[in-house]
Amino acid sequence: MCAGGLPDHDGHPRDVVKAGLEIQQFLEEWNKEKRQAGESPFEARIGIHTGPLVAGVVGSRKFAYDIWGDTVNVASRMETSGEPGLVNISASTFSFIKDEFDCEYRGKVPAKNVGDVEMYFVRV
Repeated sequence: MCAGGLPDHDGHPRDVVKAGLEIQQFLEEWNKEKRQAGESPFEARIGIHTGPLVAGVVGSRKFAYDIWGDTVNVASRMETSGEPGLVNISASTFSFIKDEFDCEYRGKVPAKNVGDVEMYFVRV
């Protein structure tokens, strides 16, 4: 999992979407080499959601920086509701990036413990 704009609000959903697309492009090229070598490919589903969250240090002996909240849960559902090789975004993220990326509306997709979520695939 990755979070953009932490701890300052200087991040933008556009940058997170660009990172997701770059990861998928890297994997596509890498998997071509793996297939030519007779190896199994490695595929990833990437899901992005934009919204408020809670962040902080947890633990008393071993410290870890963690994030939690509804935004984190919806982002996780975006990933599990996506497809390998694609970047799946929520309507919240779409509202920030719609003028910069070509997106395909998927409709409202049921997401476990969240309900129906409007989703889009970002197209290259």
